[in-house]
Amino acid sequence: MLNIPSIKNAVSAEEWQLRCDLAACYRLVAAYGWSDLVFTHISAKLPESVTGGEHQFLINPYGLMFDEITASSLVKVDMACNKLIDSAFPVNPAGFVIHSAVHEARPEVQCVLHTHTRAGVAVSAQKAGILPISQQSSFVLASLAYHDYEGVAFRPDEKPRLQADLGEANFLVLRNHGLLTVGRSIPDAFLSMYTLENTCRIQIDALAGGTELTQVNPAILAGMAEVMKIATAGQGAMLAWPALLRKVERLDPDYKT
Repeated sequence: MLNIPSIKNAVSAEEWQLRCDLAACYRLVAAYGWSDLVFTHISAKLPESVTGGEHQFLINPYGLMFDEITASSLVKVDMACNKLIDSAFPVNPAGFVIHSAVHEARPEVQCVLHTHTRAGVAVSAQKAGILPISQQSSFVLASLAYHDYEGVAFRPDEKPRLQADLGEANFLVLRNHGLLTVGRSIPDAFLSMYTLENTCRIQIDALAGGTELTQVNPAILAGMAEVMKIATAGQGAMLAWPALLRKVERLDPDYKT
């Protein structure tokens, strides 16, 4: 067991809540099998009401498995990935390049979630990308972008191209690399990744069947953005998040320590 001292009394109540939600998100990513050992990241931007207008973020301590991460172990960094609170754990500046690029270009985004799942990488390598063959894919295609592979993403000069490719989309397929989702909240980014990951799994399974696939009518795809608003009563992931937190509690309630 890791002996990580609590910092609950050293941060604001608002920051502590964000830490608990982000730690829960890491645990959920591990529980659903989307993690890649200690690699990939989920970042969350602290509200300006907490930071006094400065750009500050929470990110995982490099070297911890996702199912080990707690609210207190999360590292607070600036836009250059410099630590803002003492931590015994290192951070990975190279891994923050993609996240900082997104946060810089999309100030409304609170959470950026990046994965290297088997299904996600497999679809990212397919020339046609996401196919309109499932209800899940119809949600994704309503706000989807692609970014071509430029090698391991640690060079700052890649950031403008990634930002331009992402644009205003909430789903990003990183070609030959993996998946990325953004959200105005941690629950939004998580639910988007849940949908994107299942889209990729369904596509791999459907293609493995070796028969001709039926595609969703383009007219249905065109109206999907409005359908999503109606289907979720304008609340999006907040409908599912309380149940997901109960799931994390059942798995291991120490995430919020």
